[in-house]
Amino acid sequence: MVTATALEAELLELAGSVPDPELPVLTLHELGVVRAVRVGDSGAVEVELTPTYTGCPAVEAMSADIERLLHEHGVHEVRVRTVLSPAWSTDDITAEGRRKLESHGIAPPRPHRAAGPVALSLGPTRTTGHDTDATGAADPVRCPHCHSTETELLSRFSSTACKALRRCLSCREPFDHFKEL
Repeated sequence: MVTATALEAELLELAGSVPDPELPVLTLHELGVVRAVRVGDSGAVEVELTPTYTGCPAVEAMSADIERLLHEHGVHEVRVRTVLSPAWSTDDITAEGRRKLESHGIAPPRPHRAAGPVALSLGPTRTTGHDTDATGAADPVRCPHCHSTETELLSRFSSTACKALRRCLSCREPFDHFKEL
């Protein structure tokens, strides 16, 4: 593993400060998609970016925003490279990112408890405090407004492919849930 230089660490922080184009309440750092910055011998900067899913339409906007910001800070040659391995996971969202999602009315993804693929269930859409995850532990989707565990799935897809549309059965408010990946 190569240790980042002070300049690379500074540029990584700068690239990570770019707001996500689909979830502007989060920075790319908080979303966990900016993986590394390398400065070559010629001074050219390469930024590694991992999309939330293969084919994510926001990658072009994220790349352009990173390039623009680094150019504004005196970096003349910037290349943003899409890196698919290791794959991005909702576990890459920082604690601050999860807090910001919830404070903006989006239920954050639940933390993974087991390694490997995420189990997909096409069963009932209502969730309660008695629902379980792949390990058998209770793991409900909580309403970001009133924190009730009594919610129902309205649509597996919401404004973006990485979110589902749910409704709270207690306060009756609809909300987005950032799906676990």
